[in-house]
Amino acid sequence: MEAISSKETRRGLTIMEKRVIQLLYADQQLSCAAISDRVGRSVPMVMQILNQLMKREWVYAIGHAPSTGGRRPLLYSLVPGARYIVAVAMDQLFTRIQVIDWLHQPITQPETVSLPLHDNAQAADILVNVVEQHLHRSAIDMQKVLGVGIGMPGFVHHHQGINYTFLPITGEGSLKTYLEKKLRLPVLIDNDSSLIALAELRFGMAKGRKHVMVINIGWGTGLGMIVNGELFRGNTGYAGEFSHIPISDNQILCECGKRGCLETETSLLLLTKKAKEEIEQGKVSQLATLFKANMHAVDAVLEAANNGDEYAIELLSAVGYKLGKGIAILIHIMNPELVVLSGRGAKAGKILLAPVQHALNKYCIPRLLESTEIAVSKLGFEASLVGAANLVMENLNALV
Repeated sequence: MEAISSKETRRGLTIMEKRVIQLLYADQQLSCAAISDRVGRSVPMVMQILNQLMKREWVYAIGHAPSTGGRRPLLYSLVPGARYIVAVAMDQLFTRIQVIDWLHQPITQPETVSLPLHDNAQAADILVNVVEQHLHRSAIDMQKVLGVGIGMPGFVHHHQGINYTFLPITGEGSLKTYLEKKLRLPVLIDNDSSLIALAELRFGMAKGRKHVMVINIGWGTGLGMIVNGELFRGNTGYAGEFSHIPISDNQILCECGKRGCLETETSLLLLTKKAKEEIEQGKVSQLATLFKANMHAVDAVLEAANNGDEYAIELLSAVGYKLGKGIAILIHIMNPELVVLSGRGAKAGKILLAPVQHALNKYCIPRLLESTEIAVSKLGFEASLVGAANLVMENLNALV
């Protein structure tokens, strides 16, 4: 058995314990041999780590794997409910929150609250109150909370814990530090599109892939980039500002202050604004009924399209075509093996897929396009919460 004696080795073992926890979080159950292969340590060393984690009641043996003809290996898993994660997914208008355990099991039902971020000086304090109230109702043991993972729109520097676009705070320090002080819990923040890409990489369509572009279809049009099997952030952490590519000649002023951005033609927010205006002018569509039913406009358009409403399908098809034109640029630059349509708009992914492909056929060089798969996310709208939870586990070394 590998010796555990020096301070250096003890520290390394602690890191390896955390790595084993991360692997079990990702795969939910693994044998000692499988973990050994992943971490590059001997089976006896991994068995020692597992024994230590079992003494802490963080890991347990769940039984033997199904027979494949030889001796069945014993499988290990994290103990249900031993630790919790608070996942928070924010967009420009709404915030969703849920508590899960580290086996991905829901402890609370997802809660959605209205929290507009534009020109909202109180947004950070409102967020704190939302999280506090949700945790209070959950009645969980706060000592078991690993941390709070928050995905949010804007220019987010995840290492510094700063959002340069939204959620201003008073006084000195970062947004991350401010939230940690108020919540009395470890907090991690990141850009929403980056976390959606992270969710797809660990648990979705991008798992096991090397080069993937993940499109976050929502109020804006975000992009998470996976390069060489890792999330790519660029020089200053802001890579992926796909929505602000100047691709249109419509002269519509984008919220970034520029004109002609892709977002001005693919934003679901602008799509619903157009839908409401045309419905008021007499356009025939089941949207008229859905709007009156107080359903959120975006959800109404997505539902109507999935129900076969011709007008809603036309609206989304126009968005899909413009989106495909933008994706063609990504394919020419990045040559990805996969492009995933994710985020809120994935609810109508099958409708978007055809016009996206039509635009790609028109604007993409065939040799590049033929090696690129276009797919609709299976995680869909849940990717943002999945990514927020995974942000905590990705940073486990800094938390326990």
